[in-house]
Amino acid sequence: MYAVVAITKHGVEIARKLHEKLPDAHIYYTDKFAKGDEEQKGIRLFSGNVRVHLATWFATYRGLILIISLGAVVRMIAPLLKDKKTDPAVVVIDDKAEHVISVLSGHLGGANELTRQVAALLHARPVITTASDVQQTIAVDLFGRSFGWVWENEENLTPVSAAVVNEQHVAIVQESGERHWWTYDAPLPANIRTYGSIAEALKARPDAALVVTHRLLGKEEQAILQHGVLYRPKVIVIGIGCNRGTSAQEIEQVICDTLQQLRFSLKSVKALCTIDLKKDEEGLLAVANKYGWPLIFYTPEQLNDVPIDEPSETVFRYTGAYGVSEPAAKRYSGQQQLVLTKKKSGNVTISVALWEGEQ
Repeated sequence: MYAVVAITKHGVEIARKLHEKLPDAHIYYTDKFAKGDEEQKGIRLFSGNVRVHLATWFATYRGLILIISLGAVVRMIAPLLKDKKTDPAVVVIDDKAEHVISVLSGHLGGANELTRQVAALLHARPVITTASDVQQTIAVDLFGRSFGWVWENEENLTPVSAAVVNEQHVAIVQESGERHWWTYDAPLPANIRTYGSIAEALKARPDAALVVTHRLLGKEEQAILQHGVLYRPKVIVIGIGCNRGTSAQEIEQVICDTLQQLRFSLKSVKALCTIDLKKDEEGLLAVANKYGWPLIFYTPEQLNDVPIDEPSETVFRYTGAYGVSEPAAKRYSGQQQLVLTKKKSGNVTISVALWEGEQ
């Protein structure tokens, strides 16, 4: 949710125009320029100095669109700044709506994208100064974010970003995850080169690296991360079955142990898949909720439509399906060959697939 704030006569007109084009945004302007229809339109009036209210808005909204001079905005938000991962997007519009300026949290907070959106609505000029956007190159802190990728070694984001924008040799090694991450019409910049493996990239001695994989890196491979960022794409599909009443602790332990044995990262889990009889299985629900994993349910008929290697009459007798973990993993991932067909551990049965997605 965004807030649009205006304090001048012309700013109020711009805010009212945005109210029509951004219906989900909350509009605030000073009661000094009230027109009488604000309550009817859902517009919020405030009195006094805008600075008094800004701290509340800063903490409440995902982004602020301020029709206030840039200098005044900088002075007002300076005491409120905490961290680029939590600060809201701040966008400034001049009093004639000629320029829309990305001021704060351009990447992680989404201010750059919001700036483009608002500028398009107002037929204004977007002003974005982050180097990766200006140069049309990779934004290291946003790489793969739209796909749900997460990075592991935050401390390297800044130096690797510097290598990208300063046109140093940057290696990209991608073993899994979505491939259509380059969205510019122009070719990939010459300083950014892709390699087929970490070993190949290491031989090329790059200044920095972006590594995209679900695997836990081996000891020798970890050298790539000395000046690199490791991204975890969401590609691991876990098919799972369990006895009624199995504890969350046991289910979680089986998942963690299995992925460790496969040398896979827990951060790359895309979904847990099972039979719809488990919709109320508390342990399973608790594990999915803890990690934020989607929990996908299939009917026995949907599971039986999937050819499996190890059908079980016993499982069919209790569930109506000839298997649970194996066909669930296959159905969601679209893969006929699984990384782990089926493993029974205590009260839990687990299968593992790799989702390839749109390439």
